[in-house]
Amino acid sequence: MNTSDTRASLSFDLGRSKTVTELQRARISERLAGRLRDGVITVTADSQRSQYLNRQAARRRLTDLLAGAVAPPPRKRRATKPSRSAIEKRLTNKRRRSQLKQTRKPSADD
Repeated sequence: MNTSDTRASLSFDLGRSKTVTELQRARISERLAGRLRDGVITVTADSQRSQYLNRQAARRRLTDLLAGAVAPPPRKRRATKPSRSAIEKRLTNKRRRSQLKQTRKPSADD
């Protein structure tokens, strides 16, 4: 952190924004519920020595945050079974590994 006062804070009022649709507003408020304070999202940046650069960084963070929250949920993964050859290959490797470990054991007649 720097010592001069160059921190930039950027707030976005989700409730009053006319550019956000109802679906987007619902997604954002659901996904960013922990970051919302009275319907306002606040982002700060203080990594740069210049306040101008910190403002740009705060804008980028806010856009990335909102874009990630508005994005549709990923498609559900369809469960698949391993192929017969994959199962056989796994079992063959297990048998081979077991045999290798059995040869390492001391014999009973020692």
